Amino acid sequence: MYALADCNNFFVSCERVFRPDLEGKPVVVLSGNDGCVVSRSNEAKALGIKMGVPLYQIKALVDKEGVVCFSSNFSLYGDLSDRVMTIIRQHTSRFEQYSIDECFFNIDHVPANQQKAYCEQLVKAIRQGVGIPISIGIASSKTLAKVASKYAKKYPGYRGVCEIRTEEQRVKALSEFEIGDVWGIGRRAKAKLTNAGITTALQFTEKSAAFAQNVLHKPGLLTWQELRGQDVIDITELPMKQSITTSRTFATAISEQALLEEQIANFCAHCARQLRMQKSVAQQLYVYAHTSAFRTDIEQHYLSELVTLPVATANSQELISYALAAFRRAYRPGALYKKAGVVLLKIIPETAVVPDLFDPKDRDKDKRLQRVLDHIDDRHGKRSIILGSQMTSAQPIYKTEHKSPLYTTDLSDIITIHAK
Repeated sequence: MYALADCNNFFVSCERVFRPDLEGKPVVVLSGNDGCVVSRSNEAKALGIKMGVPLYQIKALVDKEGVVCFSSNFSLYGDLSDRVMTIIRQHTSRFEQYSIDECFFNIDHVPANQQKAYCEQLVKAIRQGVGIPISIGIASSKTLAKVASKYAKKYPGYRGVCEIRTEEQRVKALSEFEIGDVWGIGRRAKAKLTNAGITTALQFTEKSAAFAQNVLHKPGLLTWQELRGQDVIDITELPMKQSITTSRTFATAISEQALLEEQIANFCAHCARQLRMQKSVAQQLYVYAHTSAFRTDIEQHYLSELVTLPVATANSQELISYALAAFRRAYRPGALYKKAGVVLLKIIPETAVVPDLFDPKDRDKDKRLQRVLDHIDDRHGKRSIILGSQMTSAQPIYKTEHKSPLYTTDLSDIITIHAK
């Protein structure tokens, strides 16, 4: 049996760990530059605040209802995620982290009639040890476990743990589960199924395997099998991203070349890390930056450069060197750039790279060095060690008016307790 642990309203929950006074109050966490809502407390959801809504559109509601807003604090969220995952790892021999706030783990070492109680104790241990509320779904497949975790999160009566063990439980759970909420069913797949008269997960499973294959191809067939209780999806074998992008809009326009290059280097390093996580490499790299289209008082400029790499790679240093060279070719002194980004394209598995007999680089040595750098980051926190081109400037370039302290990763932000 699989268990899927999902941290509840994770970013909001992280903020509440050090602000217990916010329990029961509407709280939202905002995206980069404090633009859009990316996490909501249940109280904020009850006010009708939607995921992804721009802050300016709900400003009146925020002021009226006293909604507490936080800027994204990914150093804090990443550290608390590591603490949650460390506790879960101690309870299983098979563990697969799916995202910053979700992981699958196997519980076959626990007798079937004790698995729910076992997971309930794990929910309590994480709440007490880290302060993060989690929900756990138990089922025979990963997709069904995801369904179960949704019910565990939605209904307090489950005490944080819902299991789909019997055929009766499976049918009941899927009969009330919207097809668009199923893991693996995206917007296009939902539209196709809705057009075929399918609105619930159960209706989908009642169709034939041939139907699932014909309408949604192989991914849809795998989802169909999983919803019927068959364990067929390995998250390490999910389709890799065909492009990886990191971009930001700056709080104020930037013209300084050195500061822009620093951002390009950071974007590129972030993309490269995602490449390595999915064991792939990129064959092309695209760099862009542009001025604000809303500024009619300045000269407009759109910088864009596409680079085809001589050898596909996921090495941060190599990708950054190509990205910066491309940026320097197109940079216009004096232009006031409002947004910049890096896109990695033509992504292939790392095993598909054809060695170049005349390649001057020692790629085996570069890979070993990169693994060491990644290991340091994993062990001591992101950006524990960076390249010189990524040096963090003291100049603030992103809007973070509501950012909380770095409670767990910066000694200067550690909580001080005053005893009387």
